[in-house]
Amino acid sequence: MLPNDPVMLMSVVNTKLRDFYPTLDALCEDLDISKEALCDKLTAAGFVYDREKNQFS
Repeated sequence: MLPNDPVMLMSVVNTKLRDFYPTLDALCEDLDISKEALCDKLTAAGFVYDREKNQFS
């Protein structure tokens, strides 16, 4: 289960991307979560996904 707080969510997602998943698509597919909903929530908090770095910042 992922946290609801956007800052905590970004931290957990970035850790998972760094340690376990080569892409955001792979993370979302494996965790069965909506990529669009995840990106919308993080974007609303000011975070943007960088595909080259495979992380939100």
